[in-house]
Amino acid sequence: MGKYKIYDRDFRVNAVKLGHETNFFKVSKELDIATTTIYRWRDELQRDESKSFCGRTPEQQRLAELKIALKRKLKKTELHVEIFKRASEYISKGKPMIFYFIENNLDKYSLWRMCEVLGIIPSTYLNWKNKILTPRQRHRNFIENEILSIFYEYKERYGASKIAAELWSKGIILSTATVGSYMRKLGIFSKLSSRHSIKSSSRFIPNNPCIFPNILNRQFTVSEPSQVWVSGITSLETSEELLFLTIIMDLFDRKIIGWNLSELLTIKATSLPAWEMAVRNRKIKTGLIFHSNRSFQYANKVFTCKLSSYKHIKRSMSRPGNHLDNAVVRSFFASLKSELVDLNMLFTKKDTEEKVSEYIENLNSKVIAL
Repeated sequence: MGKYKIYDRDFRVNAVKLGHETNFFKVSKELDIATTTIYRWRDELQRDESKSFCGRTPEQQRLAELKIALKRKLKKTELHVEIFKRASEYISKGKPMIFYFIENNLDKYSLWRMCEVLGIIPSTYLNWKNKILTPRQRHRNFIENEILSIFYEYKERYGASKIAAELWSKGIILSTATVGSYMRKLGIFSKLSSRHSIKSSSRFIPNNPCIFPNILNRQFTVSEPSQVWVSGITSLETSEELLFLTIIMDLFDRKIIGWNLSELLTIKATSLPAWEMAVRNRKIKTGLIFHSNRSFQYANKVFTCKLSSYKHIKRSMSRPGNHLDNAVVRSFFASLKSELVDLNMLFTKKDTEEKVSEYIENLNSKVIAL
């Protein structure tokens, strides 16, 4: 804590008198006193000269200024405690959830203050917000795209060993175990694997707290908006690369209230942006059921915590191997793909994006008209 200058009564009176005789601003500069301070002394003398500056000795003045400094420090500490309490449920869930807390509280606290309390470098948060990828993240995304490209090029039949061999032929040296790890994170499994049905349907059940029971139970008719939202992801083949479409539909009017078309199958590229669009387009009501399948884009801590940050949302997931549990979404994808079929050629990535957007806009406009 810095030292404070103490001025006795005679010094203050003489400084004010000198200010009256010459110029207060000039006197403050010569005496190295803040202009506001010398004006405060002048006002105190004008109120009652006989009692001015008599209430405090130099020691009392020092204690008074120390008290002010302590009050400021206490206020700062209380603010830090308040931020820490609000963020406590996010801290243990990793940096992405801390970043979401910062993003949602910029209207309450300054970025610098929250980063100071939560031990985050501001530039790290800004890089996350602006989606600036590190070299390691870019490399991981590149590998994921290569694996997905090979997987779907061979009609979902290749397992880790064959995909690893294909990568080797392209000069990308990865072991079968590493490719298998990537595939598990991406949620893809060879159709020819004898263990495919077990892995793809039940691998998360024993230990994954982000798996939820099917409380929707195929009740696809609802009486009011924001009673049930359903979501799903499908792949769309283009002439350039594979794209992934994520949608969120309100069962009340079958309107697509949130969607995102991405090149990656990551959580940030699928379920999260679709959810953020949905909550912008339609207000959440108490008791809303959000139903999806059990893929890793939904059964993960980041997305689960995102939904948990909204009050009174119930989670529901399709049962293993029961595709009809999300029949409405599957029906939408089938209709969309039939519109995109061209027997002579595949659409480019840009054309596919335009046609998907046009299809959803037309569908939603028909829903509104009805």
